[in-house]
Amino acid sequence: MREAIREFIKTDLIHDKKYPLKDDEDLFKGGLVDSFSLTELAVFIEDKFGIHFADPELTVANMRTLDHIIRNIEAKQAK
Repeated sequence: MREAIREFIKTDLIHDKKYPLKDDEDLFKGGLVDSFSLTELAVFIEDKFGIHFADPELTVANMRTLDHIIRNIEAKQAK
């Protein structure tokens, strides 16, 4: 799951397949990804993993790093 999301971010959001995205790297700092990309990311996660994020959950704070994204998905899977 982590690698699929990493590849999506690199390919579809950052548009640089070779970018060395770290698990704890802030996606929004420095403009790697903008807040409008959260919707694209949410659609990908829902399509790929069947996990739905409600609009209030789609915040920069909740999706700041790959680690944050994975933790949020795992929390939803545990319910």
